[in-house]
Amino acid sequence: MTSAIQIRERVKVYLDSKFGDKEGWYEGVVFKIDPYSEHRSFYWVELDEDAQAILGIKHISVFNLKNIKSLA
Repeated sequence: MTSAIQIRERVKVYLDSKFGDKEGWYEGVVFKIDPYSEHRSFYWVELDEDAQAILGIKHISVFNLKNIKSLA
C-alpha cells in the first residue's frame, strides 16, 4: 500500500507530460518524508544514477500518491 512507504524504501515515481519526452516511471530511494497534513506527505526521492543522467536532477519530491509506488 502506498501510504506505508518508508524512508530507505525503493520506489518508482511517475513524471507526467510536463517533463516532455522524459515522461515516465523512474526508480529511486525515499530519503525523507515531510508531513503536509494528517493524511498526506511529501516523499523525497533520490533518483537512481541512470534517472539522474536522463533528468539532470538528483532529488525529487512527490506529493500525489498515484505518482509513487513501492518496489518492495
